[in-house]
Amino acid sequence: MVAENIFIELSVIIAIALIISLIMKALRQPLIIGYILTGLIISPYFFNLVKSVESISMLAQMGIAVLLFMVGLNLNPKVIKDIGKVAVVTGLGQILFTSLVGFGIAKLLGFPTVAAVYIALALSFSSTIIIMKLLSDKGDIQTLYGKISIGFLIVQDIVAILALIIISSVSGSTDLSSLAFQKIGIGAGLVAALFLIGVYLLPPLTKLIAKSQELLLLFSITWAFALASLFGYAGFSIEIGALLAGVSLSVSPYRYEIGAKMKPLRDFFLLLFFISLGSQITLSSVADYTLPLIIFSVFVLVGNPIIVMILMGMLGYTKKNSFLAGLTVSQISEFSFILIALGVSVGHLSPSILSLVTTIGLITMAGSSYSILHSRGIYNRISKYLRIFEKKGKKVDEGKYHKDEDYDIILFGYNRIGFSLEKAFKKMKKKFLVVDNNPETILRLAKAKVDCRYGDAEDCELLDDLPLEKAKMIISTIPDLATSLLLIEKIRAVNKKIILIVVSHQIEESLQLYEAGATYVITPHFFGGLHTAQLIDRCGFDKKEFVKEGSKNAHELLKRQVEGHKDVLHERD
Repeated sequence: MVAENIFIELSVIIAIALIISLIMKALRQPLIIGYILTGLIISPYFFNLVKSVESISMLAQMGIAVLLFMVGLNLNPKVIKDIGKVAVVTGLGQILFTSLVGFGIAKLLGFPTVAAVYIALALSFSSTIIIMKLLSDKGDIQTLYGKISIGFLIVQDIVAILALIIISSVSGSTDLSSLAFQKIGIGAGLVAALFLIGVYLLPPLTKLIAKSQELLLLFSITWAFALASLFGYAGFSIEIGALLAGVSLSVSPYRYEIGAKMKPLRDFFLLLFFISLGSQITLSSVADYTLPLIIFSVFVLVGNPIIVMILMGMLGYTKKNSFLAGLTVSQISEFSFILIALGVSVGHLSPSILSLVTTIGLITMAGSSYSILHSRGIYNRISKYLRIFEKKGKKVDEGKYHKDEDYDIILFGYNRIGFSLEKAFKKMKKKFLVVDNNPETILRLAKAKVDCRYGDAEDCELLDDLPLEKAKMIISTIPDLATSLLLIEKIRAVNKKIILIVVSHQIEESLQLYEAGATYVITPHFFGGLHTAQLIDRCGFDKKEFVKEGSKNAHELLKRQVEGHKDVLHERD
């Protein structure tokens, strides 16, 4: 009977979560917000639907473990090495300044010292999961600001791991200085053993297991829960063990397969964790903290980006990349919730602080999602006010590898389609300039002595700086309607005779682009069949001709593989 009750409760909760999540999807908000709101709806303050509190809490605890295991899979130390100085300086600098300012604000608002420390740390961490999702949706993961953002988010996550380890080692008293050094020693020993296992044992083991996708999934779950249990048994939190289990597999060539297999499991348990979190919000506590709630939310939404912009400006980055990267820290993290929940569980904090931080999370996640999704439009409107965050002189991310001269052709976006077009330009012996927002692509072109420039086609300042008036042809391989429409508007305003070619993957958008003034719209998804039909018409049933064409095709694909081109599903054109 008890099992039936739990099942019915879960069914009702999931149904409510679905309805709320559909509303969040329509509002273009992270589903995490929908989950927390679901928890609030089923809490005693509304419908009081949760009776099997212990069972839901246990499933939520499993959700934390799976979530942190997945986060750990993305904490590849090689990424920080690739990003380098800016990721470490910005990541640590932002945590330091946010913590200090946040602590000062909390003390001024009358919070006790221990609570002020927890709140300050919670405000300093940003959501890796939300930012990765938003950057992926925008196709900005390979951009310079995207890589820098991922780099300093990884630095933040590493600091969060250390914070959780320290708090797990603190006794039940509120004296944070009374650390259990024996536990820290045990923890260091476990991490060292895990490092050795990750280097010497896991690679051959995962290679053997990966031959079966079902075994790979089972191994991943076993590894995550086994380490979580081991760290829990050693006196630490299970969250630390689960996260380090993911980190140990982050350098594995099978981490993408593991992540893909674990994602549905993560999403389900993540749903229950955030619902459980939302159900713990006490509205009376939130009402008592109205002023702190407003001040802390504004600080995260505005103050955190300003801190990042100042740090990146000091390092010599342009105001645009500083601004775009700064927006990615304008919300608090899943780690913030886990940190505060852990503080409550060890007796350092009252549940009212958890309600406060959870509500701050709701506000900042909603606000940052809008600002990040519309970041370029916001930047274009306020860029002239951001000069104070930019050092004078040459910028480290300027990426200008060409002389200021006129070009016959300007190509926006090099990958895949642009790769083929470059050869045609050289054959025509026309002067051309490539503009791309992937720094690796620009460096590769610069080494090949191709005139190129780092930049974004949506950047109005960049477009004003380019020699568009004298160009005979502009080609954009970026399949984004808003970007294409902006290009058409800006270019037609200064050069009405130009040949303007853009890309689209949808029929309706293609027709809209023609109406806006595009000379030709490339629609690769629709004319692949036409190309094949022309090939059949030309070759007939002559197998030798098809073999010859196939050989050319394979050779071309091999060259693209060397260039680092990826499948369309993983990367925008």
